[in-house]
Amino acid sequence: MHVTMVKKRLKNGQPCDKCVQTEELLKRRGLWDRIDEVVWADESDDSSPGMKLAQEKQVTLAPFFIVREGEREDVYTSALGFIKERLGAAEPAAAAPPPVGADALAAELSGKSPAEVVKRILAQYGARAAISFSGAEDVMLIDLAAKSGHPFSVFSLDTGRLHADTYRFIDRVRKHYGIEITITAPDTVPLEDLVRTKGLFSFYDDGHSECCGVRKVAPLRRVLTRYAAWITGQRRDQSPTRADVPLVQLDTNQGSEGRILKVNPLAEQSLSDVWTYLRDEQVPYNPLHDLGFVSIGCEPCTRPPRPGEHERAGRWWWEDTTKRECGLHLPK
Repeated sequence: MHVTMVKKRLKNGQPCDKCVQTEELLKRRGLWDRIDEVVWADESDDSSPGMKLAQEKQVTLAPFFIVREGEREDVYTSALGFIKERLGAAEPAAAAPPPVGADALAAELSGKSPAEVVKRILAQYGARAAISFSGAEDVMLIDLAAKSGHPFSVFSLDTGRLHADTYRFIDRVRKHYGIEITITAPDTVPLEDLVRTKGLFSFYDDGHSECCGVRKVAPLRRVLTRYAAWITGQRRDQSPTRADVPLVQLDTNQGSEGRILKVNPLAEQSLSDVWTYLRDEQVPYNPLHDLGFVSIGCEPCTRPPRPGEHERAGRWWWEDTTKRECGLHLPK
């Protein structure tokens, strides 16, 4: 396969903004070396090679890609479509490590960096491994996955009660990395039943478990039936309820067959480690963090932690510390 990228050079001699953004996207995804040739379409010169190709292919947008494979030739004006259709295929099976059990994988990955853990899992499972995305840890994982060179999947649970900034953040990450994010919503019937019988804020009176069960736990169970591995941003120092989070485990509460490989690459990382990575690598983050939020969930159930509180103290703050889990991460 031979890939030609046609970029537009403006009359001032600078490349068009979209061309720059597309090149940055390919580099973030570790795909820039898949571009065999770059041809310039000079805005001030209709005879430039890129302008001739644009006329020949009847393309008016830049950049665009010409993919030649044998006698076949395809033209893509969408960078995301090009990446998905021609660069997103899983690596040959022979290149993937042989399947291993959760215990053996845990032993193999012990002491490895988050980047090494993510790359190993994606080498094995590719797009059958999904990152559950909502917060700072998760976007760090997306960045590591994008740089691994392997295909991967991302999903996010839309409870219908997230902060407006969180919805904008999800879309920003989608565009920044040029990825699809599967948005999974609650089933309509149980949600309507809950709201009709108990209102919109029953969790303040009788606990958050029922609401989270409808808005988060059931949708998670549904979406994970599509995948063979689940990558999460859990860390041991996040709260007392996560002190024993393993690097790798077999989750027997999820998956199409009642179990799924669950990987927590950041288990041994600290909050400081995560933010050092985000800043050093210029990874996008939710602007609510600048307002003092640390762990961010649904709008009615999240506040910034107070001085001296652990980072998840702002989640369901009216409940006992040992109960502040939504049910997504049940015991093994």
